[in-house]
Order: sequence, then C-alpha cells, then structure tokens
Amino acid sequence: MSKKQNNNQPQKPKREFIFQKKNYLFMFVGLAFISLGFILMSGGGSDDPNVFNPEIYNFRRIRLAPTLVLIGLGIEVYAILLNPHKKK
Repeated sequence: MSKKQNNNQPQKPKREFIFQKKNYLFMFVGLAFISLGFILMSGGGSDDPNVFNPEIYNFRRIRLAPTLVLIGLGIEVYAILLNPHKKK
C-alpha cells in the first residue's frame, strides 16, 4: 500500500536567507573601501621618537583615508538595508 499524505498537518515554511547575493556584493565592496582606507592611513611614523616627521599630516592620511572609511561604512549600511525582494 502507498502512504497517504496527511493534508491536516501544516507545511513547513520554506527557509530563506535574510541577505541575497546582491547584499553580499555590496558588503564586500564596502569592506574593500574600509580596508583601503585603513591601509592608506597607516605608516608615516618615525623610528626615532626625538625626530618629528611632518609626513603624518599629508592629504592621504588626513583627508583621503578617513573619507574612504566613511564611504565604506555608508556602503555597508546600504547593503544591510537593501531589500533584494522588492519589485519595481
């Protein structure tokens, strides 16, 4: 005999991930921006503590690197809030 399917039992809902491929792509891009910002921020110190190196105050370390970090954080927030299921 064949088994009868019991239609009285509720079906288990289909499990879905919260984030889709598009979300993870934006998260990776944001992480790349943040990493690049921190890499550009590094360096510029002096081996001798008695010698001042004005290179730590250049454009790259003061303006560009923090801007890249903030842009990366903005991209991360967008990636989290992005709804890939939204239909146009």
